[in-house]
Amino acid sequence: MIKAVSVLLVPVLVLVLVLVSTTFASYVPKTGKRIPQTLSRGWGDQLIWAQTYEEGLYWSRSKNKPLMVLFHLEDCPHSLALKKVVSEDVKLQKILDEDFIVLNLMYETTDKHLSPDGQYVPRIIFVDPTMTVRADIAGRYANRLYAYEPNDVKLLLTNMSKAKKLLKSEL
Repeated sequence: MIKAVSVLLVPVLVLVLVLVSTTFASYVPKTGKRIPQTLSRGWGDQLIWAQTYEEGLYWSRSKNKPLMVLFHLEDCPHSLALKKVVSEDVKLQKILDEDFIVLNLMYETTDKHLSPDGQYVPRIIFVDPTMTVRADIAGRYANRLYAYEPNDVKLLLTNMSKAKKLLKSEL
């Protein structure tokens, strides 16, 4: 009787372990696990983040990838909510790692093109490798064109896809 129970229990335990391990899965780059950077500020520790806007532009141009600039504040509840969703979305993290140069800023830059409709957070702006700010790639809000909320991840993924397609068709 005990042997029969243990034979049934082993597959159940294996299934539980598989389910638990996939639940806590996170994105691991093709090049293997990377040491977390303080530049990520929690937005994706396995991503390689540009330190400055100028460095982001340089990487964008040299690697022919669009730059995604994310403006946020450390203590802003809207920024924190978006950060949680972005950092936990495996698909989004994979696309950011493979197809984008990423920069997150907690301060405004001197480039006024990065705030075409004002300075607010969170705000996401795309810049192509020719250093053109893609003002035409916007979120869903008329009064804050580049704002995204946690439930806007599908729209953000769509806009990221637009930034990549425009890159291929226009350059």
